[in-house]
Amino acid sequence: MTDGKRRRRGLAAASALLGGVLVLSACSGGDDDAAGSDGKDTSQAQVDEAAAKKSSEAQIKITPKDGSNNASINNSATVTVDKGELTEVTMTTADGTAVEGQISADKKSWKPSGQLERATTYKLSASAKDSEGLVAHENASFTTVSPSNSFIGNFTPDDGTTVGVGMPVSINFDKAITNKSAVQKGIEVSSSSGQEVACHWFNANRMDCRPEQYWQEGSTVTLKLALDGVEGAEGVYGVQQKTVTFKIGRNQVSYVDAKTKQMKVTQNGKTVKTIPISAGAPENKTYEGQMVISEKFKETRMNGATVGFTDDDGKGEYDIKDVPHAMRLSTSGTFIHGNYWGAKSIFGSVNTSHGCVGLADAKGANDPSTPGAWFYNNSIVGDVVVVQNTGDKTIAPDNGLNGWNMSWEQWKAGSAV
Repeated sequence: MTDGKRRRRGLAAASALLGGVLVLSACSGGDDDAAGSDGKDTSQAQVDEAAAKKSSEAQIKITPKDGSNNASINNSATVTVDKGELTEVTMTTADGTAVEGQISADKKSWKPSGQLERATTYKLSASAKDSEGLVAHENASFTTVSPSNSFIGNFTPDDGTTVGVGMPVSINFDKAITNKSAVQKGIEVSSSSGQEVACHWFNANRMDCRPEQYWQEGSTVTLKLALDGVEGAEGVYGVQQKTVTFKIGRNQVSYVDAKTKQMKVTQNGKTVKTIPISAGAPENKTYEGQMVISEKFKETRMNGATVGFTDDDGKGEYDIKDVPHAMRLSTSGTFIHGNYWGAKSIFGSVNTSHGCVGLADAKGANDPSTPGAWFYNNSIVGDVVVVQNTGDKTIAPDNGLNGWNMSWEQWKAGSAV
């Protein structure tokens, strides 16, 4: 054997021996070139790196977070994406009912088309792709606030209506409010006239707002409710988020004088009509004070039993099923209305009612020539009726929409902010 052959055999043997060492080293976890510095198989690291490179860069965010309770019915269910574009979003109730929604023009966000329902569980599923077309997915489920854990404010007047100069904004909450300051801060009432508006809490469930003097004729009043998520009482949150506007009509104020038994109807301070009336009898005097028409009925039933006027048998002292042209002045039952059952001679000469203000009228409420019909047809909700010289006490400010019977100082003292 030549030296060259011996040399080649030696190298082969060395290679075999070295190969055996490498195998033993790999199995024993030794440090060598075939493993990374962290001991991880290089081939597996390459696979992991390749997989990572194939994942979408799109980052989807769903609000509220998965599993949330007491979620807003206004601002929940929003989907946004970063480093990508939304391709599909589906929203359903727990029973599978689809909820309509729309992806924004830039494909960066999605929201439902309408307000959500209270005490409802919703499921959201979203997909998005990044600039390379790689798709990402996200899912969430949440439950909206329940009626027992939320409050709403029932307000008057309604959006888009035209009302008289005495119409306050009156809000009645369906839950007692203990955190009045927070709730009041979430409510804004303003007028195009620039009049200062203050709010007054009558109790834990009612807050009215008005200016110092009657609203200016022709102005526009705006009510903004930003109560969504506001904690009105412990564990009880607001859900309303809306804006309401209404118009103030002509300035009409009517003055009932129980002594002269006449009513003067004024517009902008000028008398436009004088109508004979019959107010409350001496034993049933009509409240005095500034009263606001809160409801109008072409015909309505009036039963004395509902307001405490009963006979010995417990029946109402009167029960008239078709009182014409009735307009409510108080919650307790004071109306100004037409009267067809009384002699025409009483109007302008004697007070005979149980506390209401009566005007001559016709049965059926279809004769437009009667004083009752004229006043009804020329009055709107929010007009003021000032009752004077009855000898009775001034009506309570919270008995109807009659906060005008408080001084401005007293009114502002009832504010929580």
